[in-house]
Amino acid sequence: MITIKEVKSKADYKAFVKFPFKIYNDCKYWIPPIISQELEVFNTEKNPVFNDADATLLLAYKDGKIVGRVAAIINWLEVNKQGDKKMRFGWFDFIDDLEVSKALIEEVIKIGKNNNLEFVEGPVGFSNLDKVGVLTEGFDYPNDMITWYNYSYYQKHYEALGFITEKTYIESTFKFSNVNPEAFTKIQDLIKRRYKLKPLNFTKTKEIMPYVDKMFDLFNLTYSKLSSFVEITDIQKEYFKKKYINFINPEYIKFVVDQENNLVAFAIVMPRFTEALKEMNGKLFPFGFLKLLKAKKESKSVNFYLIGVHPDYQNKGVHGIIFNEYYPIFKEKGIEDCYRTPELENNEAIHKIWKNFDPKIIKKRSTYRKTL
Repeated sequence: MITIKEVKSKADYKAFVKFPFKIYNDCKYWIPPIISQELEVFNTEKNPVFNDADATLLLAYKDGKIVGRVAAIINWLEVNKQGDKKMRFGWFDFIDDLEVSKALIEEVIKIGKNNNLEFVEGPVGFSNLDKVGVLTEGFDYPNDMITWYNYSYYQKHYEALGFITEKTYIESTFKFSNVNPEAFTKIQDLIKRRYKLKPLNFTKTKEIMPYVDKMFDLFNLTYSKLSSFVEITDIQKEYFKKKYINFINPEYIKFVVDQENNLVAFAIVMPRFTEALKEMNGKLFPFGFLKLLKAKKESKSVNFYLIGVHPDYQNKGVHGIIFNEYYPIFKEKGIEDCYRTPELENNEAIHKIWKNFDPKIIKKRSTYRKTL
């Protein structure tokens, strides 16, 4: 018999966050999250997303042991402002037992119906800056700090529970040695002169901060056309500033501005922390933090996390300016491998940006939908 329990106590929250450590303990491709950061995600007093969202965390028990978990999420900005009556769910992990996954999803569906929502979709987080999708291809590649990993049986459970594929994402990689600077050096110079644009480069985190709000504004504008988009609020901007900016090498953040210093494009690249996170096994202290710092300085792999271009400048080659600024930095640091985080498979505009780098698709993931 499966028993479902709502997370209430501190012990429950820790059990919820640490459950994947049990089922993936022997999986060399699973990269554990940082436990303290995962706990903060669900802290209603620290995470400002709860100003506009609700989350019910559920644990499944069988024979007295935890065998599954799920977060049932309602983003009220999405429901009330955008009119998208979606019941979200994420952090969905379970043993290979259909009774377990079914019991958890039935609770999610019940919450959705009680709130007059029309469909359920997952796995997703609270917003576009959270992890997304269940892995459907590429199980022999490790995840990183901004994606989920799962076993292949997960997909079978979704299908058995009557879900259909809603969105498909791809992840790809390319060798830095594949990058031919001639593909963007000439065009970027022409674009800068034609539109009177200039790049901004940084060496210190404090130099970036005056531009971060503008970056999030541009993020909201450029990503608003995506079907999964939910606006990042002002209070969330402050939260993400403190949480993420210090993780990123300042020279890995690039901005492009016009002659009036208006932001027209941005890009964020992150060091790939995969090996460090595996060694840390979820613990930031006492030595995990040092491993992250070392990886930040020495990693020979990078993740292209976000690229945004103002609609007025899209399809005009502005990304060439960005790549031109990254190239000498990557060369100096000896970067070997570049990874792209999940991108919608049907987002042709973003795929065209990378075509000259001969990318190789290594993973696919999907979100699944079911009508309530």
